[in-house]
Amino acid sequence: MQFVFQFPMRAMNHWDDWIAGHRLGDLAAAAEEAGFSAVSTTDHPFPDQKWLAGGGHHAFDPFVSLSFMAAATTRIRLLTMLIVAGYRNPYITAKAAASVDNLSGGRLVLGMGAGYEPNEFEVLGASFADRGPRFDSALVAMRAAWTGEPVNLDDPYYPAHGHVMLPPPAQAGGPPIWFGGNSTAALRRVADVGDGWMPMEQTEAVAKVTGTPALGLGELADKVGWLRERRRANGRDGEFVVSYAPSGGRDVDTHAAAIAAGIAAYAASGATHVLVESRARSFDDCLRELGLYRQLIADAAPERPAASL
Repeated sequence: MQFVFQFPMRAMNHWDDWIAGHRLGDLAAAAEEAGFSAVSTTDHPFPDQKWLAGGGHHAFDPFVSLSFMAAATTRIRLLTMLIVAGYRNPYITAKAAASVDNLSGGRLVLGMGAGYEPNEFEVLGASFADRGPRFDSALVAMRAAWTGEPVNLDDPYYPAHGHVMLPPPAQAGGPPIWFGGNSTAALRRVADVGDGWMPMEQTEAVAKVTGTPALGLGELADKVGWLRERRRANGRDGEFVVSYAPSGGRDVDTHAAAIAAGIAAYAASGATHVLVESRARSFDDCLRELGLYRQLIADAAPERPAASL
């Protein structure tokens, strides 16, 4: 089992007080030292007040923040958890991803999702109604751009003829792409073109807010089994990542205890990674939180290099 550290989203509302004179890279360095295989950030460029009042959150630009984290570390992978595909032209996303991957020495993992907040789509000039087919087209467009060769793509959404993107990503073919969400469409993308799945444990009540289906460990096992069968039918028999985000507890200690108690069950259900969404209320609290996971990570993967995926 490997562990991903999700940057504390609630820190953003009071960032200057939360960070208390430290730097973003300090958190990534501490996560690396604790043995986490990846550190992740989310994506909300311009959320509306109603969504924020209902439990939403602000975010740094994921590519900018991960660049700061990359500069402060040497091994830990850098995960976007997750980029909303429709918020940006895919060639802009491809350029940002290639830049981070290249400058970090090939450590980027591009986590992506379709998105569910129509007001944020609207203010960004993005199309919500057809975000699914646009997402599928975007994946083809990005991977074509990452070849470093002239792109000639007849696509209804993102045509390109004779355009070239250099330098290419450090990882051949581009960074691995993991898809977030519990929906059938997310599973299809993982099975057909993806390298990993990022499901979220959530109740029916939470599912009404996020727009992605409820999920527990029983459903997780069934869906992982479905993924294996479909990937095999597609000639994709290799291993793939399942980075499971348990709901856990509301504060640092109860969340860490819940995850420690659930490790065996997560693995039995098909999870390869556990995403730890930080519950820390301050920088010092976050350092303490990382310390709680240090031994758990060592016990779960004593022989695995910290940054392997």
